Amino acid sequence: MAVLRLHPILLPRPAPVQEGCQDHRWRWFKGCLGALDGTHVDTRVPETDKERYRNRKDQISINVLGVCSTDGKFTYVLSGWKGSAADSRVLRHAITNPHGLKVPIGITYTQLTWVD
Repeated sequence: MAVLRLHPILLPRPAPVQEGCQDHRWRWFKGCLGALDGTHVDTRVPETDKERYRNRKDQISINVLGVCSTDGKFTYVLSGWKGSAADSRVLRHAITNPHGLKVPIGITYTQLTWVD
């Protein structure tokens, strides 16, 4: 119970970066739309499917991709891919699926313009 009371001290919520922040650590993120990352979530599957769900760490899992806005709110989540699926394959599916991840038109990244 004591650990739960210490939760705000031990694991404080990160504060969002204020608009116009001049801290040198944030200069690389100017114009950032948010962040994306993948993770593996342990799961149970029938014995016959275990090999397809076995990830590179030899665990049975599903692959989950999450995208957050700059204020830390989830804007897109794709789950259910077998643990053996490569992260690049999951991201490619998210971008090419008609109902998948939408990237704003007109946003550029190192000389490349995103297209719909």
